[in-house]
Amino acid sequence: MIGEPLPSDKIEGQLLPKKFALPIFSSDALSSVAYAPQELMMILLIGGLSFLSFTPWVAAAVIALMLIVVVSYRLLIKAYPSGGGDYEVASTNLGEKAGLVVASALLVDYIMTVAVSVSSGVDNIISAFPELNGFRVEIAVGFIIVLAAVNLRGVSESSKAFAVPTYLFIASVVVMLVTGFIRTAIGDAPVAESAGYTVNPDVTQAAIVMLLLRSFSSGCSALTGVEAISNGVQAFRRPKIQNAQRTLVMMGTIAIILFAGLTLMALISGVHYAEKACDLVGFQNCADTPQRSMIAQIAAATFGNNSVLFFVIQAATAAILLLAANTAFNGFPLLGSVLAKDKYAPKSLGTRGDRLIFSNGVIAMAVAASVIMIVFQANVTQLIQLYIIGVFVSFTLGQIGMIRHWRRLIKEGVRNQGPIPLYLGVNAVGALVTFSVLVIVTITKFTHGAYLVYIVMPILFLLMMGVNRYYRDVEREVEVDADTTFGATGDHAIVLVGRMQKPVLKALDYAIAARHGSIEAVHVSIDDESSRQLEREWAEHGIEVPLTVLSSPYRDISLPLIKYIKKHREQHGAEVVTVYTPQYIVGHWWEGILHNHKARRIRQKLMLVHGVMVAIVPWLLDSSDLIYGRRSRALPGDVRRGEVRRGVAPRRALPPAALRANRSAEARREASDFRNSAAVVGGTWPDAPRRQNDDPYAESRLENGD
Repeated sequence: MIGEPLPSDKIEGQLLPKKFALPIFSSDALSSVAYAPQELMMILLIGGLSFLSFTPWVAAAVIALMLIVVVSYRLLIKAYPSGGGDYEVASTNLGEKAGLVVASALLVDYIMTVAVSVSSGVDNIISAFPELNGFRVEIAVGFIIVLAAVNLRGVSESSKAFAVPTYLFIASVVVMLVTGFIRTAIGDAPVAESAGYTVNPDVTQAAIVMLLLRSFSSGCSALTGVEAISNGVQAFRRPKIQNAQRTLVMMGTIAIILFAGLTLMALISGVHYAEKACDLVGFQNCADTPQRSMIAQIAAATFGNNSVLFFVIQAATAAILLLAANTAFNGFPLLGSVLAKDKYAPKSLGTRGDRLIFSNGVIAMAVAASVIMIVFQANVTQLIQLYIIGVFVSFTLGQIGMIRHWRRLIKEGVRNQGPIPLYLGVNAVGALVTFSVLVIVTITKFTHGAYLVYIVMPILFLLMMGVNRYYRDVEREVEVDADTTFGATGDHAIVLVGRMQKPVLKALDYAIAARHGSIEAVHVSIDDESSRQLEREWAEHGIEVPLTVLSSPYRDISLPLIKYIKKHREQHGAEVVTVYTPQYIVGHWWEGILHNHKARRIRQKLMLVHGVMVAIVPWLLDSSDLIYGRRSRALPGDVRRGEVRRGVAPRRALPPAALRANRSAEARREASDFRNSAAVVGGTWPDAPRRQNDDPYAESRLENGD
């Protein structure tokens, strides 16, 4: 489903030209114009129809803010092109804790981007097909799964899939706006279906200042996604900085034009969109019939209800809203990989998958967004209250970090970075404005659900600090020091035996082939009769490896075995003990249920014992051909019965390196003589060597002095 694996040297081919970078990184910012004007006007409508006269001024404030942010991020891309975005800027200039605050804000924002964009996309689908309203959540989660699958194919593949809907949305909305303005100019202005509805003002919420601020904060959702390009500079083709900056400017220009045009056309056509459908006086069957989105009402008024162009607009809008989540599906894994590299997130987030993308981040994002979608029932109005808090937290700290960056360059006397004082002024204005908006957004949205973001962000912050502390402690624990030494005085092998079966004999044969200093088979007796049967079969097969039977009155295998190993090491000093255990390899998932996994539980306990190594000897059952594409066939050791065919001698201490070098010529002559010697079965190495063809490592062992 996600395509064939790609080799690492193909990563350059996954980088993006501007024509594909625009849709893949800008779909969030561009799609937000489909719901930002709607949310802006919806809040103003709470105070009554007269409050809609404030719409142009509030929209102008949003556009001014968007211009400031775009210019500020253009400078950020130039200064920090590595792709860390606000996180890197804050970490470098403001310290670790500020960087983690930005990281936690961005992680929340990316997840909310998916939730809001997909929910709004589903809203536009339902606007065209109201009968789907009862399946809102199922449709939303299904789209998240599809988006995750497309992104798992890789950046280059997903950009091609998203290019057509993004450009279709831009073109169709421009055509709609031009048509609407032409009709207005000739005296035939479009009239929205809700133009005749009125509302009963909510006096308790109609304080002018608060209502304007709430409207402005909702309209600021148009700024979401602006930071995505600065976080994904490394995904651009060379020259990365210039291509990323140009794409950012194109995105900002298009978003401003569409936002302004849709807001103006909504005022001209008289769109009235309320938080609850029943707040609109004159709306029939408001309890069962969903409101059409603002852009759907404009399309119906401009091209005619249920016309071909109406459905084109709805399809393009729904597509780009759904694909806007792709910005987060690219940003979240990239940020996760940076955090993993800095040891603030699990290392698995920094690992590229088969298609050269950070697939674990994509999957984590899809799961988190699906959970939120189910909890909030894909309701755009509820979800948008949790939105943009994280955006403006990262905006503000990023701009403050840029101020520190430029001031440091001025102090150091750097001259080759352009007009630094001008850049400092731009980022100072950006920091002041974004901080002011953050305060406004927090005040106006806090009681409407934004408080949840301020609970989740500190939790993420503490988790990342904990992960970093864990990795730091592990690194300190395993680093090489002058005090820790390693060495063993012996090499003992234990083959764990349950019943006389082929897998056990294969494990026994592998242990013999490894030429340990000593070897024994150990059976833990749970049933006396079964143990006596094993001893009889052991003798009948003539196996010369000694069999030790341990009693287990409480039917536990691990504890008696561990006690036996510890006692053995006490008697023989610092001896390495290798325990061989067979393991079935199966092809059907249900076969795993039918086996009791006793050996796995034993291995887990053995790995906690000092001086013990665990060797797993696989036995491929016939069903394993489903995995490997072939029937299990005899492997070295499968057809041997496990009897001792050569003696097992203790290992010899190696002579000094200088002596080995002096003896190398003599050793090669001896090895040459051994090639012509007869094989001696049952002898002891090196007194009775086997043929060189039987033992391909004989010469190397002689050169080492063994």
